[in-house]
Amino acid sequence: MTCGNCARHVTEAIQSVPGVRSATVSLDSRIAAVRWTPEAPQDTAAVIEAIEKEGYSAKVIEAHEHAHEEHKLAGWQTSLLIAVFGTAPLMIGEWIFNLGMMRWFQWFSFVLAGIVQVFAGAQFYRGAWNQLKIRSSNMDTLVALGSTTAFGFSVWALFTGYRTHLYFMEAASIITLISVGHWIESRVSVRASDALRNLLNLAPQKARRKNPDGSETEISVAELGIGDLVALRPGDAIPTDGKVVEGASAVDEAMLTGESVPIDKTAGDDLFAGTANLNGRLVMRVTATGEETALAHIIASVQRAQTSRANIQRLGDRVSGVFVPIVVSLALAAGLWWGLAPDSALRVHEWLGQFLWHAHPPATLAAGFIIAAAVLIIACPCAMGLATPAAIMAGSNAAARRGILIRDGVALEKAGHITAVIFDKTGTLTFGKPEVAAIAAPTTGSVRWETVPNGASSNVGAVAAALARHSTHPISQAIAKISQAAIEATDWKEIRGAGVEAIFHSLPFDTQRSGKLRLGSLQWLRESGLAIAKDDPFIQEWSAQGATIVGLAGDTALLGLFAVKDTVKPGSPKVVEQLSRQGLKTYLVTGDNALTAAGIAKQTGIPPENVFAEIRPEGKAEFVKKLQSQGERVAFVGDGINDAPALEQADLGVAVSRASDVAREAADIVLLNSDIEAVPEALGLARATLRTIKQNLFWAFFYNAIGVPLAALGFMSPILCAAAMGFSDLIVIGNALRLRSWRSK
Repeated sequence: MTCGNCARHVTEAIQSVPGVRSATVSLDSRIAAVRWTPEAPQDTAAVIEAIEKEGYSAKVIEAHEHAHEEHKLAGWQTSLLIAVFGTAPLMIGEWIFNLGMMRWFQWFSFVLAGIVQVFAGAQFYRGAWNQLKIRSSNMDTLVALGSTTAFGFSVWALFTGYRTHLYFMEAASIITLISVGHWIESRVSVRASDALRNLLNLAPQKARRKNPDGSETEISVAELGIGDLVALRPGDAIPTDGKVVEGASAVDEAMLTGESVPIDKTAGDDLFAGTANLNGRLVMRVTATGEETALAHIIASVQRAQTSRANIQRLGDRVSGVFVPIVVSLALAAGLWWGLAPDSALRVHEWLGQFLWHAHPPATLAAGFIIAAAVLIIACPCAMGLATPAAIMAGSNAAARRGILIRDGVALEKAGHITAVIFDKTGTLTFGKPEVAAIAAPTTGSVRWETVPNGASSNVGAVAAALARHSTHPISQAIAKISQAAIEATDWKEIRGAGVEAIFHSLPFDTQRSGKLRLGSLQWLRESGLAIAKDDPFIQEWSAQGATIVGLAGDTALLGLFAVKDTVKPGSPKVVEQLSRQGLKTYLVTGDNALTAAGIAKQTGIPPENVFAEIRPEGKAEFVKKLQSQGERVAFVGDGINDAPALEQADLGVAVSRASDVAREAADIVLLNSDIEAVPEALGLARATLRTIKQNLFWAFFYNAIGVPLAALGFMSPILCAAAMGFSDLIVIGNALRLRSWRSK
């Protein structure tokens, strides 16, 4: 491999192998690290075969070989030093002392240029040969052809006695300048992957396992198993995922979530690999190891994003696929023109020189060879190949440092085109930790409602709690806290997005009544045949405060009402305002009643006309589809299992940190921090990344569109072309690196 483009091709080849979860390829060390899915066989032979099909070679290395393999970088740097020290005397001799036409200096140049060709040029010749074997071509092909053209012509002229300027210096300079450019490129590219490297280094290699007798043993993290107890002292990095079973401490989760404030942890709280225990002693029980930890999933997500291809990249790929044969044809045509019809070529050059500059190309047979070499060198498509992946790598790393996980390059690209953002309510705009604020129960012997303070003894509340106890929905969990009374029920069932139902054989407030009871949304109860007045004072009063009204009903009668109130996140109004300033439309879609939805919308600043209430889970996906049919590109922000269909249907699915596993799998972006303040930041960063990709592609096309004709017309020497090619790579990578310091305006 000679450049970042080569490393990208190898990465893509490895990731095409079935069972490979992710791969990272180091250009400097020539080492690929492969992560497999847990259930897949580790078929390293298939990986090597895939790499060889791309024109590269590979072998499996053992742990003890790693240090030896890393030493290859020193060998590559040695060849670079040979190139620099071999080329410098030639430049000094020709440019300072004008020794170019001296016979002894030409033989001296032949020796030094030959050394550069053999040692420093070997990597380019090997790459070109490997591509030729698979009937392909790449940047190495153009470098090898260009340098060989200049060197070959000079050797022929030297040995035949042809009196002309020899181009040994140019041949050596081509290899030297491009090698230096790639070395700088690799050093600069390292900065783009800082976040991933930091993530890989977060988890410690050792852990203190607590033995049954209370003693502690330091072991490798790889030896830990599910259920093991691990002791954590202040300052320790947490080795794997687990739950606190003893102690209390503050834990720094900034690297994983982007949240700078430490989180207090006590018994029962979750701990994550790679986070830091700050000031107390903890004992944790291991709940996940290896590839199943949250950190491993985050690393895999960042790697997947960095190595994925955005749709916009296909343009560059299509051009690169036919670029080399076209360039070789142009170089051959330019060489023949200057070699066989130099007067015609010079006239065109001199006429254009009035508007540009005069480069004084040689009007000899040498001009054909040298101009052909210049065309081959300046046309290297490295910048075109790096334009998209460099921006995606920088953008995904910048997002990861902010606690924003972007699934892949396609998601990043889609995020840059969003025109409308739909919010779910519970757990997204609100904290998702609702509490029962009031209960309305029928007064004994009367149809009048009586408001029971939250927490007061209530038979209706006890029955509702028994119904809600088995559901994981936040509202059900809030109602379940009303009472711990054990009331027998059978045939319990949950209807997604509506409520729960079960058969009771007796009720504490009516020993004569038995049968099926339902607890759920008022809309669902109305659909079941109950008459519930929309102007009921209890419903009106609490809905206006943004509370969700849940009803408890039998087959024919409403038995109780519950006002369940969730608190709007303090940052929600600011998020809506920021999105509006970015020119995005904001919507609220919820299964709650219209009055409650209107109350939440008023608190957050979402326009009343963009509020849609009493929408079932499948209806949310239909609403997304409706907006898409109107030409909108829709982002859906949600957290629950009920949101999965909408997250899938949306152009961009965004799941907040405490989202269910189903919601996370359906989402394109996962916010590790539960606050939705990251939504405008994620979309803004995506737009900045997409803008950077377009800038890079424009530069790559512009550079070749201008550079190739200038070289073909004799305005750029091979040395200048080599420098320009390396400079174009640095511009592309440097422009991408600006994303690391991107800040939302």
